[in-house]
Amino acid sequence: MLLSALVSLICKDGVTFQIFIAGILTFLVGVVMMLFTRKHRKEMNKREGYVVVAFGWIIMSLSGTLPYVLTESIPSFTNAFFETMSGYTTTGASILNDIEAIPKGVLFWRSTTHWIGGMGIIVLAIAILPLLGIGGMQLFAAEAPGPSADKLHPRITDTAKRLWLIYFGYTAAETLLLNLAGMSFFDAINHSMATLSTGGFSTKNASIAYWNNEPLIQYIIIIFMFLAGTNFVLSYFAFKGKVQKIIKDEEFKLYFKFIIASTIIAAFIIYFKADLSISSIAHPMVFGAGESAFRHGLFQVLTVITTTGFISADYTMWSPFLIVFFFGLMFLGGSAGSTSGGVKVVRHLILIKNSFLEFKRTLHPNAIVPVRYNNKAINRYIVFNVLAFFILYMLSFIIGALVFSMFQIDFISAIGLSASSLGNVGPALGDFGPVNNYAALPPLAQWWASFLMLIGRLELFTVLILFTPFFWRNR
Repeated sequence: MLLSALVSLICKDGVTFQIFIAGILTFLVGVVMMLFTRKHRKEMNKREGYVVVAFGWIIMSLSGTLPYVLTESIPSFTNAFFETMSGYTTTGASILNDIEAIPKGVLFWRSTTHWIGGMGIIVLAIAILPLLGIGGMQLFAAEAPGPSADKLHPRITDTAKRLWLIYFGYTAAETLLLNLAGMSFFDAINHSMATLSTGGFSTKNASIAYWNNEPLIQYIIIIFMFLAGTNFVLSYFAFKGKVQKIIKDEEFKLYFKFIIASTIIAAFIIYFKADLSISSIAHPMVFGAGESAFRHGLFQVLTVITTTGFISADYTMWSPFLIVFFFGLMFLGGSAGSTSGGVKVVRHLILIKNSFLEFKRTLHPNAIVPVRYNNKAINRYIVFNVLAFFILYMLSFIIGALVFSMFQIDFISAIGLSASSLGNVGPALGDFGPVNNYAALPPLAQWWASFLMLIGRLELFTVLILFTPFFWRNR
């Protein structure tokens, strides 16, 4: 917040003092909490771990509303909380009707919530959740939960430092490249933070469509969206020269194949079915209809799969098939250990492999046929964990849509809202599609969407376990 106040001061947007006060208030609350708990033991068991993670995210979101409320950029607390939760969970859904009218210091804070939330979830997924017995990194290692040889370093703090360094390096590199490609420095750094966190908040009302006549900018964002949706541990291996580990990683290969296949399908339909002259795709003839169809197909596929939520075009205008197609991609998600939301590619891979093995087990009921991932047999506990996660995810999606429908929201919009909020995608369908925002969402529905964003971001179990009676029972 203090950094955002400095940006506000440099840009002379008139809200420096308010953002500075927000930072000081947050700091003072933190100091008071620290003083009251200074004598508390530092050891933490699993139960306390769940509480710290879940309530930590909520407290961050509550404090994150201060710059919006104090500057009156978003005077409503409900709207401010929704925007902040959307930021920290890197969902990218916004209630702002005129983004370009918001002071630059506030816009910088808005992007910062993405950047903090994105790296926060990386450290959570790789360093914390395996110790709690959940999360995607246990799948990456194909072992039971806990520290393993595939971790970057046996000490969690060192793991976190290495990941932060890669994350910061990618952000700096994208900022430089976007600036050289024609973006202002302010727009470049904001979009870099939104890309690497797979968040999707833009400084422009039209999102990335603002630069539709500058394909180089969009291709740079495409590259970094792909990297952000990839397991950050693989980036570490790449920098260490361990390319074979990347090539042999099953999740990465499936993630790459999904993107290629989906892009071919999308680009083909855009080229032959969509009207490239309509406003959903600006200036297609400048670079050729084929290039335009490929670029927008690739961009929209990546932005949905990685749950970034940037918009280069209104894909709901292209064809009914592509609407359903992109809706399905909302459930895919990026890689485990990435900043992406969604189910994650590795879970789909485990589900598919286990489903095929069920045919073998049916024919040979006494045979022991383990699910293998990266040439390692996976513990049955992990397979059960994936099955439970998928069932919980689909149940949450159905219940989410049912609750949205109670607010007189139509069917298409309700299922779009539920899938988008739970998967941290951002743009939904119907009244809340790519060219619209969430301003029309009723206040109670905003709180419900915020809850779905939170449970989706924290891998369901972390939050939902708090609602079980046995969690609160004394041992």
